Amino acid sequence: MPTDMQTRPRPEKQLATTAEARAFSKQWFGEIRERVIERGEPYVLASAETPHEIFDVLGLPVVTTEWWGGVLSSRRVAGDYLDLLAQEGFHEGLGVYNSLGAASLLVDHHEPPWGGLPRPAMMVAPHREQGNNRAYELVAERLGVPYFCVEVPSSTRFSPCWFRDGATRWEEVYETHRINLMTRQYREMIALAEEVSGRRFSEAALRDLLERVNDQEACFAEVREMVAEAPRLPVRLSEQMSNTMTAQWHRGSDWAVAHARAFRDEVAGRVARGDCATADERRRLMWVGVGLWQNTDFYAAFEQSHGAVFVWSMYMAIAADGYIRRGLQDPVRAIASRYLNIGEQMHVAPWAGEWVVQEARRHRVDGAVMLVSSNQRHQVAGNEYQKLSLEAAGIPVCELRVDPSDNRAWDDVAMQRTVAEFIENRLGG
Repeated sequence: MPTDMQTRPRPEKQLATTAEARAFSKQWFGEIRERVIERGEPYVLASAETPHEIFDVLGLPVVTTEWWGGVLSSRRVAGDYLDLLAQEGFHEGLGVYNSLGAASLLVDHHEPPWGGLPRPAMMVAPHREQGNNRAYELVAERLGVPYFCVEVPSSTRFSPCWFRDGATRWEEVYETHRINLMTRQYREMIALAEEVSGRRFSEAALRDLLERVNDQEACFAEVREMVAEAPRLPVRLSEQMSNTMTAQWHRGSDWAVAHARAFRDEVAGRVARGDCATADERRRLMWVGVGLWQNTDFYAAFEQSHGAVFVWSMYMAIAADGYIRRGLQDPVRAIASRYLNIGEQMHVAPWAGEWVVQEARRHRVDGAVMLVSSNQRHQVAGNEYQKLSLEAAGIPVCELRVDPSDNRAWDDVAMQRTVAEFIENRLGG
């Protein structure tokens, strides 16, 4: 096994759409900087669990904090920003994955990726975990920009099999009284966004946009089926993730829908030709938890040494199962239902257990590698529940205790050794 990351050649990209996604992200971000810095136009800085489509309808570009944090992580500068934040008095227990993107606005890096994140005109985040919510609020206060916090009401009834009927029976699955509260808050948020943008909101435009989102997510559902059913993995996990999430941050746009279709078609072509990540596939793994954005090459690290491939992450699966909404008579209400439990569905009991087991069986996995980060406190219990659910279904789980973003804490040799020993000792080599 290689002794460090530098001695292992980077895996060759297998999809043209992967390069196209990266080029689009860089070009789009450059255009945002030009519009904001040179023309004085507003944009919204928001968490992943906010209804970006509402701002899109108002002509307000949205930069997602988790996406920007992922950019910092992938460029190996997250540690630099965390050091600078520590010098400013921020504590070391900052929830890096959720807070880094927003907190990076408070410090100056000598060479920020793509020129750096400009000052937003508005910030939005849901209130799920006090620490991360407070980080958004503090950043907004420091910058002197309006901040809208969405209070997410707790469930009074659980639907462990939400993935089967949440797209169509969302009023029942997510509870009418909870949807009522979220809808009222979204109406207030729309009023603030109208002030920021200087434009009027259109429900008809939102309805049309959500229909395009449905089309986009249906493409990802098709790709998921191809990956699950192909004799060997047709495309590496890192490329599944990058193509899915780049489109997700722009969901419903002409580019995103076209890209999702191109991604689907390219994967279909590989399946038809019998192309695969590695011809020596002997073990199939799933990745449970947020993406390892600081080192996505890790997902290909065990192909040659163990014939092991990572076939699944939550990103394409939640796109297929969590975002689609049918019945758009009241599009604000429909989109409000999406965000009531989307975080729990990916991570927390009892929403996540049935889902991750179903996905493991669908993808014929032999074992799961689970990322556990102490800085994501709200997910620790969810990790344990998912682990218990998987192992009860006969699927062994390997835990990697590392931050997904902070490159200072990454030990490539130790992480490779942990997974290699798991494959050899728990999965039979």
